[in-house]
Amino acid sequence: MLRDTLYTYTRWQVLALLFLGFSAGLPFLLVFSTLNARLADVGVETATIGFFSWLGITYSIKVFWAPVIDRVRLPILDRLLGKRRSWMLLAQVGIATGLYLMAHVDATVAPETMALFGLLVAFSSATQDVAIDAYRIEIAEERLQAALAATYIFGYRLALLVAGAGAFYIAEFWSWQVSYEVMALLVGVGMLTVLVVREPRLNHFAAAQDIAHKIEQEASKRTHLSPRLARAMGWFYAAVAGPFQDFFGRYRDLAVLILVTVAVYRISDIAMGVMANPFYLNFMGFSKTEVADVTKIFGFFMTIVGSFIGGVLVIRYGVRKILLLGAVMTAATNLLFVVLAQYPPNVTTLALVVSADNLSGGIANVALIAWLSSMTSASFTATQYALFSSLMTLPGKFLGGFSGIVVADYGYAEFFLLAGVMGVPAILLSMYMIRKGDRLDALAPRKSEVEPAPAQAD
Repeated sequence: MLRDTLYTYTRWQVLALLFLGFSAGLPFLLVFSTLNARLADVGVETATIGFFSWLGITYSIKVFWAPVIDRVRLPILDRLLGKRRSWMLLAQVGIATGLYLMAHVDATVAPETMALFGLLVAFSSATQDVAIDAYRIEIAEERLQAALAATYIFGYRLALLVAGAGAFYIAEFWSWQVSYEVMALLVGVGMLTVLVVREPRLNHFAAAQDIAHKIEQEASKRTHLSPRLARAMGWFYAAVAGPFQDFFGRYRDLAVLILVTVAVYRISDIAMGVMANPFYLNFMGFSKTEVADVTKIFGFFMTIVGSFIGGVLVIRYGVRKILLLGAVMTAATNLLFVVLAQYPPNVTTLALVVSADNLSGGIANVALIAWLSSMTSASFTATQYALFSSLMTLPGKFLGGFSGIVVADYGYAEFFLLAGVMGVPAILLSMYMIRKGDRLDALAPRKSEVEPAPAQAD
């Protein structure tokens, strides 16, 4: 049984997501912390650097253009590659172009131009995320989703090291221009992968076409619109409202509870993470080198181990049980930081706590991604998963903004205790989802419900 489970990680779909995960993770830091470091290094004013953080908004609002990725076929590319691969390749071209242009801009002279090219990278990167998420869900059956998520996370984390530490090293020995040129070149990893892998053989338009046809008929009867306008209204309604109508119509009374579970599942983890570095540096007194060695290098490998273990556990025991395990472990590891705050700084103790935290985070993330993937319909994969991924992070980021106030008023130990308690709703809701498991399985969309599509029709 274990041998079969491990064999799963040799499937071509699983290996493909390793490289696509790298492609997704590469641009992220290049428009965030790495870009901020570059701007500060060349003498851009701090206030101006702060405005560049707005580039990150694109990742939080990608759900607004996800319907276009679900419904629009790109000219020429769609016939050559299919819908998902054509959108991935177009996004990668945008990323590579934006990074190359950023390499040749003097931010001290033209910060607006740098911001414009950065926006091209961020928008293209968010678009690629939507397309890759849809591809990951559609390329393999539900039982493989945890393994796909695990290798995707590994590739993504590896890219963060390259775009973070790697970009710094290149800039130190050569220049920021060379650094960003190399990063633009590395986008080729994703492009080559897109050209090599297969397109999912699904009819993405079946349910959407049914909705569009009904709206088109209603519009023609009630408003007496021309056939062309009625058809456009049907298309627009299916693209924008269709994903939500499908989800709420499928899960009915469970739909709101599912969305609440998605929203609260990572609150404890994200809220705690905001104050982690100030806790290590200011309160505990660890050096920057110690924090980097333990949390960035060692923590990276523990996250990968957690992701791998999470993938194996989901395959063997089912996604909802591991979803509960991840919620319990996340809340429990936050309480370890309460204990850490009671003792003098010790690197070994820090390593143990960070190991537990990253291990639990890896398991929880894989379980959550696999669970969300199982609930998306093939006709609306990109839009529905974009909705889920936005809900995954926004509540935690919002509440994390108040973390500094809690620490200032009560202290770090009390803050980590509160962060652990914030994980209780996720535990209770995960238990409820296990109780409703049979019904959720019965309502979940299945690939067998979707007819294979001919290659040219995607």
